[in-house]
Parts: sequence; C-alpha cells; structure tokens
Amino acid sequence: MEALRYLLSLPRFADQGRTAYRPGLARMEALLAAMGCPHQAYPCVHIAGTNGKGSTASLLAAIAQAAGYRVGLHTSPHLWEVGERMRINGVPASAAWLERAVARYRPLFERVQPSFFEATVALSLLYFAEQQVDLAVVEVGLGGRLDATNIVHPRLAIITSIGLDHTDILGGTLAAIAREKAGIIKPGVPVLTAAQQPDALKVIRQTAARQQAPFHHLRDEVHLEAAVPAVSRMRLTVRTPVRRYVDLELGLSGPHQATNALLALRAAELTLPEVLDDPRPIWQGLRDVKRLSGLRGRFDVLQTHPLIVADVAHNPDGLAAVLKTVDQFHPPGTGRRYALWGALRDKDAPTMARQLVQAGFAVYVAAFENPRAWSAVELVALVQQAGGQVVGAGTVRDGWHLLQQRLDASDVLLITGSHQVVAALPPVLWLHAYASPAQIG
Repeated sequence: MEALRYLLSLPRFADQGRTAYRPGLARMEALLAAMGCPHQAYPCVHIAGTNGKGSTASLLAAIAQAAGYRVGLHTSPHLWEVGERMRINGVPASAAWLERAVARYRPLFERVQPSFFEATVALSLLYFAEQQVDLAVVEVGLGGRLDATNIVHPRLAIITSIGLDHTDILGGTLAAIAREKAGIIKPGVPVLTAAQQPDALKVIRQTAARQQAPFHHLRDEVHLEAAVPAVSRMRLTVRTPVRRYVDLELGLSGPHQATNALLALRAAELTLPEVLDDPRPIWQGLRDVKRLSGLRGRFDVLQTHPLIVADVAHNPDGLAAVLKTVDQFHPPGTGRRYALWGALRDKDAPTMARQLVQAGFAVYVAAFENPRAWSAVELVALVQQAGGQVVGAGTVRDGWHLLQQRLDASDVLLITGSHQVVAALPPVLWLHAYASPAQIG
C-alpha cells in the first residue's frame, strides 16, 4: 500500500489546518487536464454550505440511484477509509483501485504538488469517469469559490445553509462566508438554497443575478406541512411546485434533516426528469438513504436503551441541531445525560462546551492524536468554566468503556464534536445501526 501511504502523506487540512489549505484552481486544472478531463464526462450537482451539505448530497444521490442512475458521490472527510470519499451507488472505491490510480499518477502529483484534498477530489472525478456514472453529486470541502471541487460545471448548484465556521479562512461575517459559498454559482446554472439570514441570502441572490443563474429559494417553493419524528427516522408531508407528497418516510432524524430532505427533494425535481412523472424514487431515496448512499455519522442510533447516538456535528450550529433532536427523544429530566466530546482547534469549542453544559450533559473529554485538536486539558477547562461536570478525559475508546459502565436504560450518551471522535468508536457499536459489518465502512 505504498501508493496509499504517499497519498496520505500529502498536506492534509485534517492534520495541519490552514497551512495545508491551498485555495485556487490552478493545480486542479493541471491535474485533470493530465487525466484527460474526466469531470467533463458526466453531469453533476455541486453542493456547498456550512452544515447539511453531506446529508443533502447523500439524499439526492439516493433519490437518483432509486431512479435508476449510476451515481457517483464525492463527500469529505471520510470516517474510516479514503475510498469513502468517492462512492458509486453507496459503495466506496476499493483500496486496490486507489493504489493503482495513485501509483499511476504519482509523478503527476509530485510535479503539481496538490494537497491531499485536491488529490482526492481529482481521483474521485477520475473514478466516476472510469466507472461511467450517469450523474455525480459533489460536496464542497471548504467554502466554495476557491475550493478544489469548483472545477466542475454542474447542472445545479445547491447552497444548504450559512453559518460561522472556518472564519479565519472564509471571513468573520455571514455575508463574507455567503460570498465564498456563492462562488460555486456558474453562469446560467440554476441555484437552490435554504439559507435564511437576510445578509447571507442577499449575497446569494445578488451572485445569482450577476451570473444570470435562475434562483430557487427553498422557503418560497417547498412547504413542510407536517413532520412526525421518531428515533432514527421521521415522516414528512410536503408540498412542492410539482406535487403534494403525503407521509414521506425519511431515514434520518431531526428538524435539520427535514430541511436537508426538502432540499434534496426539490433538487431532484429540478435535475431528474424521471421524478416529475413518477415520485417513487423520491420515496425510496429518502427512506433508504443510509443503505443507498452509505451515509454515516448523522444521528446514528447505536443503541436505544440507553439511547446512544453518534453524530459528527463539529460547530455550534450543527451541535444545536443535534441537541434539539436529542430533546425530542430524551426530554430533559428523563434520565442522566452524558457526552463523549472532542473538537479540532479551528472549531468554536468554548461555545460547544457551553451548549453541552446548558443542555445538561456531563462530559467525558476525548483527546485524539492530532496537532489540530484542542488538548484534553483545554477542553476540561472549557467545560468547567461553563459550569459543567467533567467525568473523565482520555481516548475515545477509554471514554466509551468508562461511560458504558455508568449508563442506565433511561440515560443518553451523545458521541460528537468531530468526524475523528465518531471514527474512533469500537466498530462493534455500529452493528445496531447497520445490518452487517460490510455496511459499516
């Protein structure tokens, strides 16, 4: 696996932060030109946003797959294997394919000097071309305007939400961040957004007008008439310009996932002619999103009594959505609340610590080997400063083994804060949420 080791040795934002961030498209243009411009071999949908873009991408990919498309799905970061970043009909690229592709293009990588993210985006687009996908759904990594994925020319651009994240790179205001996200809007290409804040929405509208791109605002076109929550899923009644959908089943939990589902539904209506006449792919895609797309780490219920949930929420907006969902199924006062939590240094850990404490969680601080991570000592101090109880500090697995001994049937354990926290859980925990070990990765 020498080639894979080389790939993992490239500058990685997950490990090095801003020093590994290489904005601009010159390297991507060089890589893809040398690969034969694989990104021009199939249509795609491009998705940016602060939160929800991975779920929205997975939901849309699942609907397209249910409609009979062979669907490539590029998302990041991965939980366990690099191949998760490039899935076809939910199945990650094999390590053998990656090994061959990296070995073949290593001289090109050494000449162009891409980051790890740029290299994996190029490999995703190459893989989709080689596998002859009918459609690719491509999630932005960071921002949009200067992101490596902005090399694609989509049939639809989606901007899910705008929040304060990566402010050191994208800017300190919602308008500045929206400007970067809106950079994925191409001339004449329709754009669909769920953004709500007036400052952010104004920027997106203005960018669309400047690019003569048809503008679709979710709130204006799609109406959620009813949402009935349940653990691991919910039922939705939705009205769109095409039809009224009664009692749709969504295989994800939380009000935020309802919004993501509406975005994916409307995106399917705008890009997949098949669903205009036959709504069955929408029903199947929303219901079976985890199986069809391979989506993991979004309010995954690993156990019900006690309630054990894993979610990769890594900023205050994302954590707020998860905590709201926990409240639906485990109201305050029902039992004790524990959180197994860690965070990377470019995230607003002080605010997240306050959120957990205010929601009544006692916290086990998870430290992991990453130079970008907040240290255990720092996170302990943040929880204590917020007036919360720290029940321990150590590795994710240490925290899991300690907390499982404390849990009663009426308690809840939330495992959150980072993809790296969720990825470090013992694999056996995922067998409750997924039918077989093969579905875990």
